[in-house]
Order: sequence, then C-alpha cells, then structure tokens
Amino acid sequence: MFPKYDVIVVGAGHAGCEAAHAAAKMGSKVLLCTMNMNTIAQMSCNPAMGGVAKGQIVREIDALGGMSGIISDKSMIQFRMLNRSKGPAMWSPRSQNDRMLFAEEWRLALEQTPNVDFWQEMISGLLVKDGRVRGVKTGIGIEIESESVVLTNGTFLNGVIHIGEKQFGGGRTGESAAKGITEQLVQLGFEAGRMKTGTPPRVDGRSLDYSRMEEQLGDEKPEKFSYLDSTKPLETQRSCWITYTNKEVHQTLETGFDRSPMFNGRIQGLGPRYCPSIEDKINRFAERERHQIFVEPEGWNTVEIYVNGFSTSLPEDVQYEALRKIPGFENAKMFRPGYAIEYDFFPPTQLKLTLETHLIENLFFAGQINGTTGYEEAASQGLVAGINASLKVQEKGPFILKRSDAYIGVLVDDLINKGTEEPYRMFTSRAEFRLLLRQDNADLRLTQLGHQIGLASDERLEKMLDKKTSTAKLINDLKQKKLSPELINEGLENIGTASIQEKISVEKLLKRPQIGIEELKTVDQELKQYLSKYSKEVLEQAEIQIKYDSYIDKEQQMVEKLSNMESYKIPTRFDYLSITALSNEGRQKLNKIRPETLGQASRISGVSPADLSILTVYLGR
Repeated sequence: MFPKYDVIVVGAGHAGCEAAHAAAKMGSKVLLCTMNMNTIAQMSCNPAMGGVAKGQIVREIDALGGMSGIISDKSMIQFRMLNRSKGPAMWSPRSQNDRMLFAEEWRLALEQTPNVDFWQEMISGLLVKDGRVRGVKTGIGIEIESESVVLTNGTFLNGVIHIGEKQFGGGRTGESAAKGITEQLVQLGFEAGRMKTGTPPRVDGRSLDYSRMEEQLGDEKPEKFSYLDSTKPLETQRSCWITYTNKEVHQTLETGFDRSPMFNGRIQGLGPRYCPSIEDKINRFAERERHQIFVEPEGWNTVEIYVNGFSTSLPEDVQYEALRKIPGFENAKMFRPGYAIEYDFFPPTQLKLTLETHLIENLFFAGQINGTTGYEEAASQGLVAGINASLKVQEKGPFILKRSDAYIGVLVDDLINKGTEEPYRMFTSRAEFRLLLRQDNADLRLTQLGHQIGLASDERLEKMLDKKTSTAKLINDLKQKKLSPELINEGLENIGTASIQEKISVEKLLKRPQIGIEELKTVDQELKQYLSKYSKEVLEQAEIQIKYDSYIDKEQQMVEKLSNMESYKIPTRFDYLSITALSNEGRQKLNKIRPETLGQASRISGVSPADLSILTVYLGR
C-alpha cells in the first residue's frame, strides 16, 4: 500500500510542516502524518508570528529556505517592528495573522511541494530494529517503512485538558490525544516528563466596546518577514486593542482558586514562566493592581477575538464573570473558555545537535516534544530536524548552526547542553552574539548555507549576493565621499547636530547618533540623489554596519577566539567514565550528552572549568 519513505514526519504543526517541506525540497521522499488534515499548521494559541527574538528566528528560517516567513507574510493582517527605540540588535518583527488563512496557505504550500505525501491517522508507535528506527505503526495497525522518522507531536502525547475541576484527554480542544509513543520510547530507555501550557477564552468581537480600549495600530510603513520579492508588505491593516484588568477582575478570579487545577495539585507539569496564566499572575504579583490585555482579531473577516494575557484554566463560569469586568468587555459573549493542557515531553539532553536521538539512530525530535514553547521555536527545530533527516538518508554530513551563526543555533545548543525543566522560550538575552544575529542580516548570515544543502533557491542566493555587493559598495562610497562645511552646515544645524569646520566623510558623519540615512538626505541634494539609487534594505544595512562597526568587530573577535574550541572535535566513542579525575557530575553529564566538540562540552551545565582542563589534557593525549 505504501512505498518505503526516506523521511516520515509525525505531526503537522509548525515543526512538522517545516520538517516535511525542508526534507522534500532537498530531494527526500516524505510522508507527513497528521490526525486531522483540516488542522495542518493550526495556530493553536495566539494568531501571531514573531516578536522579541522570535521574529529573528522567522527571518532565519526564511533565509535558509524555510516557509514560515512566506506563510506569515501571506496571512498577515498587521505588522509591527518591536523595539525600534533600542539598538538594531533588539529590533524584532511581529505580525498579527489571519488564523484560517495561515493554515490554508501552509497546506497549499505543502500540497504543491513535490515529494510530500499525506496520511491522516494517529501514529501509535515506531518500528525499531537493531537500535535504528525503521518506520511507524498507525492506530489501525498499518506499518509504514522509512529510513528516518521526525517526531513533532506538540501537545498531543497523552494530552490532558483542564477547565476548572473538569479534565479530559485531548491534544487540543476538540481533538484527541495521541497514545502509545511515550510508553514505547520509555521502554526503549528514554526519559520523559510532563509540561503544561494554556490558552485564553475566545470572544465575539461584536460584543466588545472598543471605545473603552486603546487602539494599537500597525506600523505606518509595514515591512514583512521574507527576503523574497514574492510576498508584499501590507497596504491596509487591522488594528489590535489594549485594555487592562482591575481589582474587581482579580477578586472575581480569586473566587475560583479553590477549583483551579493549578492550585489544587491536579496539574503537575510546569508551565511557561514568561507566559503565565492570569490566575498565576495575580497570585505571584499580588501587589499589581492591573495587568495588560491585548485584544487581537483572529483574521480579516472573522469576529472571533483572541484575549491575549488572559490565559486560564479556571472554571468557565469564573472566566466569564471576570471577563465581563474588564473595560470594554462588559457585554462580552464567549465563544469558548480558556483551558490548560498537560502533555509529555522528552528532555532534549537526549539529543545530538542535529536533533537526532542518541538512543535510536535516524529518529529525530522537534518542537514541544523537546520542551519548547512557541510556534517559531518549534518551526526552527522542525527545519533543523527535517534538514538533518534528509542529509542522513543521503549519507551526507550533518547541518549544525553554531551559537554565533543564528538564534536557531543558540536555541538548539541551549536545549541539548542545558536541557530545560520548564517550557523554553527564546529571548535576545540568551544570545551572547546578538549584535551579529540581527533580523536585518539573517540572509547575509544563512542563505549561502541554505543554498549549499539544496534548500535555499538560486533566486535567494542571487538576491542575497546582490544585497551584499551593493552594501559593500555603498559603504565604500560613503567613506570616500567628502562633504564641505559651506554645503552642509545649515542642514546639520536644522537637525540639531554640531556644524563642521573642515571637510568630513559621509561615513564619519553617519556615526553621529543624531544622523541616520534619512537625515543625510536632507543635508545635501547630490547625496540624496545618490542614496535614492539603493533599496531600503541596503541603506539600512549600510547604516547599521557603519554606526556599529567597532562593536560588531569586537563580537567577531570573540567568535574567532571561541572558534578554536568549537573546532576541537571529541571522538564519538570517547570514554568519559574512565577518567576518574573528572568530577562525578562532569563525568555523568558528558557521558549523557556526549558533546561533539570541546566548545559544546564547555557549555554543559555541571561541567566545571576544572573538568574542561582535564578533558583537554586527555584529548591531547
């Protein structure tokens, strides 16, 4: 009935979609298995992509040849560049999306990708022989063979939904949980745990009074995620709105605490620290009189509203009563209540940097199964797993992004070397080289790598090389071009910066904090005409590189200093347990994680500097 596949992807969420697309694009024959073809790429929580650090990840996925940026652009209803008031390392693109359109665009993209087949059914187990995965077994007993398997099960592994004192099995509201895989993996020797996440109630936008809220508009000149010209920035946008809880809302919520699964012990899994439920917020931050609520439309035409900031598992009657005490929500009609969901995950220290498991060859994990939270984190792992599953089948070398290459590299490195005991979320603060890993230069950093493995198209590569060449030429010209005092002093005074006494290069002028490319255009007409020949992306790139060149150089030197340790390979079967000079914890952690380089070993939690010195001596022998 089925041919033998190169890659079987289990689960069609954000991780599964990216894994299936990447592997297929690279020439592998792929089967994407999902319990429901109608929920492919479902935005289970908020209808948005990107945000702080997450927006950088979406742009990195796009630069490598993935689809999340393109799909986000095609389904976008609002765009905002966050943190514009800060330095460029902090700028983070974020879109509000049409939930239904996002899922539709992903499904259409996959259906139009050669080499992708689909199968709608629960996968209940893996076919494993001689320490290697050989395929999957479906709920009705069909065995489908493959060279590799990527598990992207999201919140479905033994998922339990909680609403107040009610609890029932499910991977998402209205959808069944997946059973069988956890139990088999544990029997095979894997360590499993439980995590928890939640979602807020959805309400009818027609029942809200927006005059009592603050309007949140999109950017005046919206941008987009994808570097390709095939998607366009928005010309019209939908507004979001902001309102706040108050003491009365908090008091109402507290009446349900005795029936809260979070507080009475029924939920054992740890929830996301940086996206807590509303009851957790008012319990942990009792001194706060109000909390922000973002009122987000679910699409262009639907009236459904996502109540961001009001995630809860309290009884539905308490949710409803508390909601109606929020300004603007006095007559709110609820479509469905919020809920919490508990699910199985597998500590990611059991994986290699390729996201292949140590225990079972050719078996890869990606997404929430690894303890992460967020669409973007999941999608990036799916991309890495899909790429490496395809490369492994083709008997090619692994694809590994270093911490200095990408936020995706930071994410994977953190998971494998540090593990996580709570849902992992990416932040700019996690990246030590964040000035190098900006959202504006993801293509310059990654597109060539994506092209080398057969994922990024020739069109992408040409576009990136053109941007790189144009930026270098512009920077060189701005260094060479001199401006004289009599021509520009009046313009300089108009923009509030000191006049000059002698000729000065445009590059030196651009280093002033008061002056950007737009200000340069006002001080000299000839310069304005010259700059107008370049695209917005090239102008922005040149400005950032000129303004921050000394800081960028400093970070680059740090990267080069650390690269010696990264290039020092550790033999695959190195016997850590025999080195008695290592600390007990160091021996155990090194033996469990089995780092591939000395640099990776240095980042493992529990491996001390002394352990590292001893390891270096033994490796030298």
